[in-house]
Amino acid sequence: MLQGIIHFEGFELDPGSFELRHKGHLVRLERIPLQLLFLLAENRHRLVSREEILGAIWGENVFVDADNSINTAVRKVRQALKDDPENPRFLRTVPGKGYRFTGQVEPAISPNPADAVPSEKLLQELSKPDDNVSPRHRQFRKWPIWTAIALVALVAGVFMFRFWRITPPTPTPKKAMLVVLPFVNLSGNPGQDYLADGMTEEIITQLGSLDPTRLGVIARTSSMSYKGGEKGAAQVAKELGVNYLLEGSVRRDKDRVRVTAQLIQASDQTHLWAADFDRDMGDILRLQSDLAFAISTKIELTLSPPVRARLAEAPPVNPAAHDLYLQGLHDWDLRTKPGVERSIAEFQNAIAIDPNYAPAIAALARGYSLAPVVGAMTSLESMPKAKDAAQRAIALDPALSSGHSTLGFVKAHYEFDWPAAQIEYLRAINLNPNDAYAHLFYSNSFLSPLGRHAEAIDEMQKAVAIDPFSAPVQGFLGRTYIWARQFDKALAQFQKCAEMFPGFALDYERMAQLKAFMGKFEDAITEDTKARLLSGEGEASVLKKEAALRHALAKDGPRGYWKKILELTQMPDNPPEALKTPFGLAIIYAQLGEKTKALDSLELAYQQRSLAMTEIAIEPAFDSIRGEPRFQDLLARVELKDVGAKH
Repeated sequence: MLQGIIHFEGFELDPGSFELRHKGHLVRLERIPLQLLFLLAENRHRLVSREEILGAIWGENVFVDADNSINTAVRKVRQALKDDPENPRFLRTVPGKGYRFTGQVEPAISPNPADAVPSEKLLQELSKPDDNVSPRHRQFRKWPIWTAIALVALVAGVFMFRFWRITPPTPTPKKAMLVVLPFVNLSGNPGQDYLADGMTEEIITQLGSLDPTRLGVIARTSSMSYKGGEKGAAQVAKELGVNYLLEGSVRRDKDRVRVTAQLIQASDQTHLWAADFDRDMGDILRLQSDLAFAISTKIELTLSPPVRARLAEAPPVNPAAHDLYLQGLHDWDLRTKPGVERSIAEFQNAIAIDPNYAPAIAALARGYSLAPVVGAMTSLESMPKAKDAAQRAIALDPALSSGHSTLGFVKAHYEFDWPAAQIEYLRAINLNPNDAYAHLFYSNSFLSPLGRHAEAIDEMQKAVAIDPFSAPVQGFLGRTYIWARQFDKALAQFQKCAEMFPGFALDYERMAQLKAFMGKFEDAITEDTKARLLSGEGEASVLKKEAALRHALAKDGPRGYWKKILELTQMPDNPPEALKTPFGLAIIYAQLGEKTKALDSLELAYQQRSLAMTEIAIEPAFDSIRGEPRFQDLLARVELKDVGAKH
């Protein structure tokens, strides 16, 4: 880790403030390129491989395309340093290997104590008498000042006394923020990473429900972005805006697990508490409860009787079932089709061992509910299973927030039962206000569909505050702005997301669709090309499609563009969220003015229970067909007729 400011050829890298400066002036550089510059400067005496860069900065973030992301970060660093890639002074590329920092670093200079002015000396200097004023005049001059101060203090005191007597203030406790940094796997076996990652996730959930009015906990996705990193507590705290950091490690030996944890206060990096926990795997929940209780006492939380009871009564767990559950969490968090399919099988196996294991049942419900998003199952196949599992989990443990949020998802997207969906979402948020996805789904699966856009944006901003380094969360805020018809804000949010996650293909596809809707077709083609490349489609194929789109636009204008997009959706390779589903095809047909085909596609989407049907009343692309009787009938069937009437 960098221990102090690094000076090189007029530049300064300051780890304390996480800033790059040039001759005293701040050089604006985004977070990821700046992280890269810190990493290379810290290791300036050796070559840093691309694999090491990827692991240190992105960890296992599945949304990152390694080559593109690293190349983009290097390019931005060079732009900030005005470094010529053909004749570099600061960053030298070793083809096929990595990068070296070659800037001329100036030796650190220790400050001369004689140059510093202690605060006491400064106060003495400020309190010295003015030699140009006589002592008698000086004393006389002070009287009006002190008299005025005394008079103001007297009046203020009388007012405050009366106010205090009438309405004693009730101070609102300030909400502290904490991040659980990824627990380190000390087993020596990378295959045991799922145990450390699962421990991190479970402790985040445990701490998040302790005293939500006093303690906010950063969500897992943002926490895991620091996995394998070398950032110090001060830098992490600055980036996340937290007051406390929890670090830990996990070591497993057969049926025993040893967890070491320490709580750090961000303001001065003081270690407030540290402890070792050694338990049988069957007592892992008790271990987590003991850890959570210890932390609650150190940061002076007020635990309600039910929370105290829950911590005290942590039940034993079947080690084999818990192990499968953690493996399932690890695979589900990949957010890929194979990962979700594996997670569903692992949750099912855990439940087969322990049929009353509520967290595994709730996780299975969540896996089923989002399986259609990655193409693992259709909504008609998965949603009834998700509903059954969610209800079973809630019956076993009514305080399980994830069970309620999943049931709310089913009620909204599959049954169009909006009152029941709201009840479940609010229960989930009440049980765990630190669950970013509970806020996200309440926003995009209930508030936005019902046209409550200001509330939806507010919920999404809460989700972003809890999980600031989550690409899906940042990206969905852009979608929320689109539904609220705040297109400029939507575009700005997508651009912010692209800066934070340059390898997140979905973000570029959303930008492409928004820019096309705004009539910026040339820009839309550029963004669509990026999305295809980042999705893994071959470069030759992508460039051919880009040329075809530009030719169609030049020849036939917007209609030519949409006709070519329609043609491309029928091909095998498409980026995520391409308009190839019945709901997406309805958008294309609406843009082409082919109302009958648009309505036929929406009817098919309804029959298939497409998750996107909840967006029908708020999708701006449907304005041209909104008055059609068949469209109004669809609105009525999804219980959104009143919302559709507003647009």
